[in-house]
Order: sequence, then C-alpha cells, then structure tokens
Amino acid sequence: MKLYMVPLAPNPTKVMLYLAERAEAGVDLGVEQVVVNTLKGRHKEGEHIARNPFGTLPVLELDDGRYLRESLAIIDYLEARFPEGALARDGAEDRALDRDLERTVEFRLAIPFSRYVHAVNSPLRRPPQPEIAAEIEAALPPALDHLEGLLADGRPLLAGAHVSSADFTLQAACQFLRFAELDLFGDRPGLRAWDEGYRARPAARAVLKW
Repeated sequence: MKLYMVPLAPNPTKVMLYLAERAEAGVDLGVEQVVVNTLKGRHKEGEHIARNPFGTLPVLELDDGRYLRESLAIIDYLEARFPEGALARDGAEDRALDRDLERTVEFRLAIPFSRYVHAVNSPLRRPPQPEIAAEIEAALPPALDHLEGLLADGRPLLAGAHVSSADFTLQAACQFLRFAELDLFGDRPGLRAWDEGYRARPAARAVLKW
C-alpha cells in the first residue's frame, strides 16, 4: 500500500500521526509514504488526478489498485484490516463516543482552523480576508470550551487515557496554525497542556515538524 501525502497539510498529517502511533505500538502496517509536492502543483498533474479526480491529499492506494481518498476512511480501513493492536476501543458506545468527538473536532475546529489560516496568513499566498477571519474567531469558543471542559478532569488526551483520531485531527490542524504563526487556543490551560503533552509523544515527534 502507498499513502500519497504532503507534510504539514492537516488531512495527510492526521493519517501520518495514526500510522506513527501504530508503529510506536509495534505494528508495522506496511504503508509506504509518498510525497506529492503541492507547492509545485504535483497534485494537479495527471498522475495524481488519476488517483484522485479532486486533486486532494491524502490518498491510500490499496494492494488491488483501488484508492481511498478521505482521511477518516483510510484510518477506519487500516483499523479493520489490522485489528491486532488497533487503536479503537471495544464496545459500541465507546467507539461511538470517540467518533462523535472526532467529528466535533473536525467540523467545529479543524476545518475552521484551516480556513482561518488561509484568511490570515495563507501559505498558498491567498489574499487576506479579515472579515472571514473575524467570523471564524467569533464562532470557535463553544467548541474550544467544550474540549477545555473535557480536559478539566486531568485526562492526558481528548478521549481520556487512550489516543484517538480526535487527537490526530486536532493536532494536525494545530500544526497548520503554528506554521502560519497563529494561535487560537486563548486562555485555556487544559488545551495548552494537551497540546504540549501530545507533541511530546514519540509518534508526534516523528511526524510533526512545526
């Protein structure tokens, strides 16, 4: 299998963090990581469009030549194909709670964080959009406060004592903010402690560059 990715971009980074956590736990999934240089426009060239008509990353090429094009689908597939040492918890309720948390992080924080970066200091050199940036900032507190409340019990990770896709999703988005020299956590010590603690994990150190 091959994972077509690009460092820094949030969605590929989410999957890269997952792979690193599995590797740190002693499970080699046999996934080759291949960089597609988006700054040089490689994601818009025919070779990549043949893999993904939307020109986005990541893409997982399966052994039979088919492709998965969404980060969460890639993680779910690898969890199911390699169940020994999988990160997902047992039990329908626990799995649903973890998925609910990841979706909350994705839609209410990670996607807005990416939009905010491009509205303020876009690495793609898009023009600043201060009105959009202000709207995004104004909409973030409920989700940030929700996570701060979860972390108030002293848990080291978003879902508790176990690492989950919610951690990968949020940390991938946070790296994108750091690259753009931006910070949206505000006065929330729980989130800042989570950020520091997660970035100290061996898997995170192996993947995160900013």
